[in-house]
Amino acid sequence: MANLQQRKHFMTEINIIPLVDVVLVLLIIFMVTAPLLDRGIDLSLPQTKTNTIQPEKRYILTIGKNQIITLNQERLSMAGLAKKLPLLKGESIYLRADQEVPYGIVVSVMDLIKQSGIDKLGIVTEPSLKGPS
Repeated sequence: MANLQQRKHFMTEINIIPLVDVVLVLLIIFMVTAPLLDRGIDLSLPQTKTNTIQPEKRYILTIGKNQIITLNQERLSMAGLAKKLPLLKGESIYLRADQEVPYGIVVSVMDLIKQSGIDKLGIVTEPSLKGPS
């Protein structure tokens, strides 16, 4: 009879170890996938021997290979850029242009930036794989 009473005794505590295992696996999955979520525009930047500009949280103006202009992931036309730039007066802008973009378009965008009263303009390049010559 004592043996029968022991078998009917239910465990009333929650086993938390499987829950912790699942939470740790989810944490690892999110830690691995989070850096992959912020996907930018694929560019082939020109290479230079001196690359001292490290972009931080500033305004990044990108001109893609197909001449699409984006300002911090917002796609703009030249007219839209001309309206948006005066609002950024006093800010820093980093210009990223694919090396396949015609030089005239890059100069036009740079001129538009200067006309808007923005004095802090940096041009983003990739460091050259070769050492200084």
